[in-house]
Amino acid sequence: MDPTSPSSPDSPFDVVSGALADYIPRAGATAARRPTGSRSARRGQGPAGERREGGGQEQILAVVNLDRNLTITSCNLDATPFAGVTAAPGTPFSALLPPEDIPTVTQRLRNVIDTQEAHVARVQRLRRDDGTELVVSMSILPAAAPQGGLTVSLIAMARRLHLYASAAAIGTSLDIGETAQSLAQSLLAWGDVAAVDFDFAVWTGEAVIEQAHERIRLRRAALAPDRAWPEGYLTRGDNLPREASRLLVGAVTRDDVPQAIVIPDRAAIERVLGDPRLVRALVPGNLPASVACIPLVVRGPEGTPGPIVLGVTEVWRRPEHPFRDSELLDLQELVAKTARHVDLARQHQREHAQVLALQRRLLPRTGSDTIEVASVYQPTTPDSAGVGGDWVNSFPLPGDRTALVVGDVVGHGLGAAAAMGQLSMEARALLSAGLGPDEVLERLDETVTLLDDTDAGLAAGYSALGSTCCIAVYDPVDHRVVMSNAGHLPPILVHPDGSATTLTAQPHPGLGAEFAVREPFDLHAFAAPPGSLLALYTDGLVEDPVSPIDEGIGRLKEAVREVHPWDDLQQAARRVVAQLAPRGRLRDDVTLLLARTTGRRSRDTATWRLPAADDTAARARTLVAALLRRWHVGAQGRDSTLLVISELVTNAVVFGTGPVTVRLVKAGHRLTCEVGDAGNGRPRLRRGELLGDGGRGLHVVHKLTTRWGVRWTDTGKAVWAELDV
Repeated sequence: MDPTSPSSPDSPFDVVSGALADYIPRAGATAARRPTGSRSARRGQGPAGERREGGGQEQILAVVNLDRNLTITSCNLDATPFAGVTAAPGTPFSALLPPEDIPTVTQRLRNVIDTQEAHVARVQRLRRDDGTELVVSMSILPAAAPQGGLTVSLIAMARRLHLYASAAAIGTSLDIGETAQSLAQSLLAWGDVAAVDFDFAVWTGEAVIEQAHERIRLRRAALAPDRAWPEGYLTRGDNLPREASRLLVGAVTRDDVPQAIVIPDRAAIERVLGDPRLVRALVPGNLPASVACIPLVVRGPEGTPGPIVLGVTEVWRRPEHPFRDSELLDLQELVAKTARHVDLARQHQREHAQVLALQRRLLPRTGSDTIEVASVYQPTTPDSAGVGGDWVNSFPLPGDRTALVVGDVVGHGLGAAAAMGQLSMEARALLSAGLGPDEVLERLDETVTLLDDTDAGLAAGYSALGSTCCIAVYDPVDHRVVMSNAGHLPPILVHPDGSATTLTAQPHPGLGAEFAVREPFDLHAFAAPPGSLLALYTDGLVEDPVSPIDEGIGRLKEAVREVHPWDDLQQAARRVVAQLAPRGRLRDDVTLLLARTTGRRSRDTATWRLPAADDTAARARTLVAALLRRWHVGAQGRDSTLLVISELVTNAVVFGTGPVTVRLVKAGHRLTCEVGDAGNGRPRLRRGELLGDGGRGLHVVHKLTTRWGVRWTDTGKAVWAELDV
């Protein structure tokens, strides 16, 4: 037998209807009272065991009978909690519901009529005549034949039960706004209007410290119910006037002890506020009202005297129903539990802001005149638990080159973000120091291993082993890219003719993978002529649990191919991400970097390859002098450039091994000189003797240039220098 059918002895129908047996009105009767000798009456307690003030009992049950058209045929709403809820026979049941709930509840009612299966214990709101709402537990039962209608039982939520249910529900989110709104909705069980105001430090995630009342600023975090409020009344997101903040916090912090207060009527409220503007801002409407103010309090940091007030909650209701001591105790218990969740959410917000600030600092800046760069980053969730270790960066390198870096650190949260920041900054420093992509990955591999040693890594509960990284360096003169990959997904290159290539390299297990066979990081070089589009990304963009990752990479390749050379690159990047990873169904962080190559014009660059001989410096000066005249470089700039070239070529011949490569690049008023050789010695600027025989060449270069340095190549090294001409 179906356990949910009305005929089943243990069905929800029998459980509920058995409890209502003596309560359901019959034949239009207003109410059939429970017999004096009934079991519940002998126990001296109502269905939920909630007592009236003064030792009596409070009935919390009501019943409404409906016909098949969902019209009320009879009802019993005599219990005190249902005061103000009008259900006249002949009116539709929907008249009891808030407008936004009517479609859903109507569908439930019709489903019970059609299936004859009870719908038991659903939390629902009922609308009172004055516009306020009552929270009830609603059960829908099919009526017995021949009527064929419905019996709807309504149980006003017992406040202690509501207290514990609310406390459990409020702690399920670390979002400050959601926590505040859950608290406000829960407080409606004790009043008609509930407001929650937080100190600014809660919103910003700042450290909570003891501060004077006059310095506390409050912002309205939540307001219930959601309706149209009079002009001037503070609603969600509004900042409270300073006077109101001081009054509220001062009122609940008497003798430096935070405590609940009650103002019993509107006249007393207006006397306390003193200013009509504050009355309009804080009192919901012009009707008589009383208010209970309960502070949100947490223990202060170690060494801080006394508790800290995070904010204030306000519960408003009619003055003819004064707040009882038992109700204030319940309110204080709920608010105290919420305060702990608010403080956790504040700390979480602080961590979230730190992680996002770090990732924003690592996002690529605008590209140069040789390469255009755009990036998109989408975390899995908006809180810091979902912010992971994806990182992407692009920055200029010496010699007119540009670095493109993308990585994925294992895990989420602050630990992953810290490791991500360390690896990103180290990669930038090493690349700027002249190391190649493969050498940089070797050092990042060692760093990840160090991050996971006993003291710094695993003992802290976080491991970065298995993180991945891909580094590409673009040369706008040679129109080439050199790339090295540590376990990362392969980049995609779209050629100017529209064809696309996946840039696969020798597989590598990732960073810090000591358990695997250690293999060197390969260096892969490929052409990227002007108009090429390079896409670097993380796995969140292409992974799908129902299909191989190769299919995801294929979809990305097709999406990138559709980017037109004239398209705005940032908009194109957003469009690609929206196409492959729509918001609302992300399984991992999503990162995409698009780089469109432009390169240097051939007339703005020159490269010569010369043998290492005694006259090489003189030959280089002759070639460079002719080029500088064609570039219309002034006399002073020409003399400085020729002297720098002469010194660098001489050092390459004397201290290096041939041949010698000389390269000049002109970008506006900036001139980059680069001299390469096959030697492995690193030129260093040393403090030399005044009359010494050597060491003055680099001092000359240092004085004449804006900056200079060394980078390592496949065949040796290159010394570069930049001048303003």
